[in-house]
Order: sequence, then C-alpha cells, then structure tokens
Amino acid sequence: MTTSITPRQDFEIHPQLADPLLPELLHPDRLLWTPRELAELTSTVTTELTSGLRGLLRFDPDHRWWARLALTDGVELWLLSWLPGQQTTPHDHGGASGSFTVLQGEIGEEYRYPGGPVRRRTHVAGDGIGFGAGRAHQVTGIGTEPAASVHAYSPPLVATREYATLADVPAEIPSLTPILGR
Repeated sequence: MTTSITPRQDFEIHPQLADPLLPELLHPDRLLWTPRELAELTSTVTTELTSGLRGLLRFDPDHRWWARLALTDGVELWLLSWLPGQQTTPHDHGGASGSFTVLQGEIGEEYRYPGGPVRRRTHVAGDGIGFGAGRAHQVTGIGTEPAASVHAYSPPLVATREYATLADVPAEIPSLTPILGR
C-alpha cells in the first residue's frame, strides 16, 4: 500500500498587505525553498510591494519591531525595522535557509559559517542575500537613518539558536524541529 501526501494549499498573509502579487509569489505548493529562491522572493517583495511595506513599518526606540508578512507550509516572510544601533543577538536559524533584502537604509551584518572566520558586510537599500542552513549572523541597524528589511526562511517556523558571540558557533549547526501548531 502506498500513501501519498498532498501539501496543504493554504497560506496566511498580513491583513494590511492587500497587494494581489504577494499570493502569486508565495508558491504555496513549494514545501522547501532554496537560498536563491528565497533571495528572489525578498528582492521581488521589496521592489514590487514597496508602498505597502512602508505603510506597515513602525520604528520603536525601545526595541526592534517586526511583522510577519506571510506564512505557507514552505516559507515565512517577515518585515523588520532597525533604528541606528538596534541589533539582533548572534544567532543561527536552526537549520533553515534564509534571505533578506534591504528595503531602506543600511544594515550591518557580521556572519560566520561553522569553522570559518567572522566576516562583516554592509547592506544598503536594494541589497539582498540568500544563505544556507549553516550560517550564523548578527544584524545591526547602521548609518544615521532608520532601516528596514524583508526576510524569508524555509522551512518556516524553525526556532533560532542564540550565541554569546559568533565565535561560539559550533563546528556543525544541527537542525531544530519546526515549531508546530500553525
């Protein structure tokens, strides 16, 4: 007896993001996205949905702000804001691949692959990157103006793992189980 699994065809979209292009970009039947596909998604969302994203943005001087834009069985999409100096703790994405594209401003990134050196990059509006499951990083709002970025992860709902410093990233980053209950 063979059993076939049919992927669910549902998805969630932020209620204030009504652009009809977004459901087309989500490919709800795609259960696992590559770093390149994630980078294409965040790049397209930032360039094609700019006004809708800016309408959602909030900047809070007390803590970083974020909103989930969309969720399918294969990908989650987020909008994050960064005031100068606001940052994440060093973290990995629990075995999920990811990407981000800068919507406005500048963000700095320190990153490391297991066993490799810590590297630094500056990302400005329009810059994007896709990365595989083994990358750990710390992201910071830099420059003098508020920044914003769109992030995507696949598989979705995988917990991040935090580190004291990027030097503490282990030689191998084990995968974490996706958070269930969506």
